[in-house]
Amino acid sequence: MAAKGRIVIDAEYCKGCELCTTACPQDVIKMADWFNAKGYRPAQLVDPGGECTGCAVCAVICPDAVITVYRITTPRAVVAAVPA
Repeated sequence: MAAKGRIVIDAEYCKGCELCTTACPQDVIKMADWFNAKGYRPAQLVDPGGECTGCAVCAVICPDAVITVYRITTPRAVVAAVPA
């Protein structure tokens, strides 16, 4: 099963540098069509298909540390021990 995740971007502190949009391997971060209180166009998650894997590349590259990553974990199947 593929990894799943989501991100939250604090839009009021995002300066719209677009580094996260170029770093995202799933290409699910886009620039907003509105401006924040400081006059910047912030990044936003656009992921209707749930393609975000929670890889955190966007959060690592963000110079303002405004991206929080949530990784969705699924329980692993229990594998029975094989008698020796």
